[in-house]
Amino acid sequence: MKEFNIKDLVRKNILELQPYMSFRDNNTFENPVFLDANESAFGELNRYPDSTQKELKEKLAVLKDVSAKQIAVGNGSDELIDLIVKVFCEPKKDAILMMNPSFAMYGFYASVNENKVAKLNLNENFGIDKEEFFKISNEEKPKVFFLCSPNNPTGNSIEDIEFYIQNFDGIVVVDEAYIEFSGKKSCIELLGKFPNLIVLQTFSKAWGMAGARVGIAYGSEEIIQLINTVKSPYNVNYLSLNKISELVSNKEFVKSNIENTLNEIPWLKNELETINCIKKVFPSDANFFLIQFENVDKVYRKLLKNEILTSKRSPQIPDCIRINVGKREENNRLINVLKGI
Repeated sequence: MKEFNIKDLVRKNILELQPYMSFRDNNTFENPVFLDANESAFGELNRYPDSTQKELKEKLAVLKDVSAKQIAVGNGSDELIDLIVKVFCEPKKDAILMMNPSFAMYGFYASVNENKVAKLNLNENFGIDKEEFFKISNEEKPKVFFLCSPNNPTGNSIEDIEFYIQNFDGIVVVDEAYIEFSGKKSCIELLGKFPNLIVLQTFSKAWGMAGARVGIAYGSEEIIQLINTVKSPYNVNYLSLNKISELVSNKEFVKSNIENTLNEIPWLKNELETINCIKKVFPSDANFFLIQFENVDKVYRKLLKNEILTSKRSPQIPDCIRINVGKREENNRLINVLKGI
C-alpha cells in the first residue's frame, strides 16, 4: 500500500461539508427548557434522541478498548455501508470491490450512488485468490474493498485478512457481522496499525437485537468524523439506543445468546449430514450453513410449503440454500421435513 493520506480518498465536496450539530447534544444543562427543536411538549417519546449517541459510544469504547471518537453508530450496518460509499466514492467515477458471492448490500448501495461494482470471484473453497485480488485491484482501481468475514452467504472466515488491508490502495471495510460465532480475533485490534481500516459490527446477530437496527463502525478518528459528518441527525431512535445501551452492560446476555447457538450447531450439522437429498454441508464459522442439495428447487418449494423460510442461493451458488440455526424445536421441524423429501 502506498503512503496513506485520507484526503486523497475522500470526495472533495465531503471534505468541505459542515456536519449538522445539535446544540442541545453538544452542551450540558442543569434544568433546561427545550424550545429549540419544534418538538411537542407532550408525549412519552416527544424528544429527539441524542444525535451523538454518547452513552452507547462510551460503553462500547470500554468494551472494545478503543476511543469513543473511533466509533460511529448507524441505523443498522446497512446505513454505515451506505455512508462509507458516499464519503469515498464519487458517483459515476469511482468503483467498489466486493467478494463474489458475498453480502449483496455492498453492491446495492454502490449502485444507488452510481458507482461501479467490481467483483472478486472466490475460489472453490470460497477463499480469495491473491493474484486475482491484485489483478482486479490494478484494473478497476476501486476506492473501497468490502470484505465480509465470516462471509455471508458462504459462512467461512477469510484467511490472512491483514494481507488485503496492507496491500489495498484504498479503504478496507471488514464486516464482522458474525464474528462472535467464529472464535476469531476481531480486526478492531488492527485499527492502530492500519489507518485505511474500518470494522463493522452489528447487534442484529449474536446480540439477538435485529429489530433494534443498530450497527457500529470502528475506525480512525478521521474516518469516523467523516462518517458522522454525512449521517442524518438523530439517525438511531431513542428506544433502540436505550435498549442497546442496557445490553452492552450485560455481558451475560450476549454470552448466553452465543452459547445457545453454538451448542445447537454441531447437533444440526450432524442431523443434516444424514439426509439423503443433501450433497454437502459447507464448513461455517457463522450461525448458518450453506447447504448443497439434490434437486434444490424441489427442496426449497417443499420447505416453503411447510412454512420453513430459508434463503435460496442458487443459481449464483449452484444447488445451494443458506439455512440459519434456529431453536431446537425449529431445527427439528426443518430436519423432519427434509427427511421426508
